Amino acid sequence: QVQLVESGGGLVQAGGSLRLSCVASGRTFSSYAMGWFRQDPGEEREFVSAIPWNGGATRYADSVKGRFTISRDNAKNTVYLQMNSLKPEDTAVYYCAASSRGTSRYTTGYNYWGQGTQVTVSS
Repeated sequence: QVQLVESGGGLVQAGGSLRLSCVASGRTFSSYAMGWFRQDPGEEREFVSAIPWNGGATRYADSVKGRFTISRDNAKNTVYLQMNSLKPEDTAVYYCAASSRGTSRYTTGYNYWGQGTQVTVSS
């Protein structure tokens, strides 16, 4: 069992930056790929970024490529999402998730989810 807790969300002006963190419980964090997804009310949860267990080949949605950076610190059981050049369309609840099957772009590829953290970007 893995429990995930996100933090770092908030209100920021367009063009600003935020860094999200997701801390995992349990001693098997380093064996999971980790992902970030986001969701607007009434919309489907969409893929943002993912990182394999060893921090290797990361993946990004086209909408965030070049602006967001995912990273992880296995010693701290933490995955990060650095978000730069934020746009109003980045406004959403951001969720981190853990996968035993690799860096999937699909929600069905993840075993565990956090409770989410709100990111609001004002224009």
